[in-house]
Amino acid sequence: MTTRAFHVMAKPTGAVCNLDCTYCFYLTKERLYPGSDFRMSDRVLEQYVAQLLAAHAGQPEVVVAFQGGEPTMMGLDFFRRLVEIEQRLVRPGQQVLNTLQTNATLLDDEWAAFLREHDFLVGVSIDGPRDLHDAYRRDKGGKPTFDRVLAGLDALRRHDVEWNALVTVNRANQDHGVEVYRFLRDELGACFVQLIPIVDRQDGQVLPHSVEPAAYGDFLCEVFDEWVRHDVGTVFVQAFDTALAHWLGLEGLGVCVHERTCGSSVALEHTGDVYSCDHYVDPEHRLGTLGEGRTLLELVESPQQRTFGSAKLETLPAQCRSCRVRFACNGGCPKDRFATTPDGEPGLNHLCAGYRRFFEHVDRPMRFMAERVRSGGEAIDVMGLMARRDRTAAEAQGEQKAGDRHG
Repeated sequence: MTTRAFHVMAKPTGAVCNLDCTYCFYLTKERLYPGSDFRMSDRVLEQYVAQLLAAHAGQPEVVVAFQGGEPTMMGLDFFRRLVEIEQRLVRPGQQVLNTLQTNATLLDDEWAAFLREHDFLVGVSIDGPRDLHDAYRRDKGGKPTFDRVLAGLDALRRHDVEWNALVTVNRANQDHGVEVYRFLRDELGACFVQLIPIVDRQDGQVLPHSVEPAAYGDFLCEVFDEWVRHDVGTVFVQAFDTALAHWLGLEGLGVCVHERTCGSSVALEHTGDVYSCDHYVDPEHRLGTLGEGRTLLELVESPQQRTFGSAKLETLPAQCRSCRVRFACNGGCPKDRFATTPDGEPGLNHLCAGYRRFFEHVDRPMRFMAERVRSGGEAIDVMGLMARRDRTAAEAQGEQKAGDRHG
């Protein structure tokens, strides 16, 4: 059994997708496999499931995850075979949780019925209302995709499939935090939301569709201010759950970008090749191939992967090490740590200004929620705190205006 939990992001179609999103960093990975049909074989699928279940023997829940590219391009029969393999190989006491990240454009009632029957958790990529979503999420012909995404989402909702929204924060939607959040909550009924910053580079230059650092912080603050007043306990935003875990002093309960070290989320390509992370799918970070000597567990716990994971902590610049919000930020994702500090030290996260703005902004309500949880109360009590603060601020503003009129 593994000495640490790990997660596998399996990509059954590799980089192949039916869309051509402007900011997709993964499409270029096709170059690694010239001539490939970009379809995971049944042999690789069975090795993935068997070795993942074996590595988590004794653990009650095992997550089997698929993303892309676009995994639904494999077709339903591939996922039917997946379920058959799982039912055959699952160990006593284990429960499999299947997850699927998709652009939803290929989903219909047949797909949705299958996903509901087998309790898949489905992540749907959507970047906000029509104009914000279609700014960068286009198909191969350059056509908008918003209506097709909503059609797929409607199928999921008709069949009561559990789903969450994955939103990329980019140059098009970065100034519309509240609008995006309210759209997800009020129009789509999303109860689980992920907010992923787009930082895309080419030849060392940040591309213009990437989110601006300060704007990313403002986006998070806007969404947080709406959420903390109205939706604590009813809408779960991954970034906020992760932050609260850090204010509680807990490790390993949130997104990997804000953990002290990384290396526990590996990428599995359609060929069976395993890489250190889906942001590091390149020859340098290839750990090995399923079925060629070492097991999945051995690859995850290899010296190469442990060195990769510990480098995140070991290469933190002095500015980060002394930062008051380091405990919550931990330097962010290594792929974005290409900036330099004011004194010229490398390794600063490109999004540092945004992260610092957000973590400082949420400090007081996070401390309140953490204290309530520690004392046996509930985090939702923070909504009462915010209501009292808002009333006090409004009363003070009213008194100021009255004083100005009589001054």
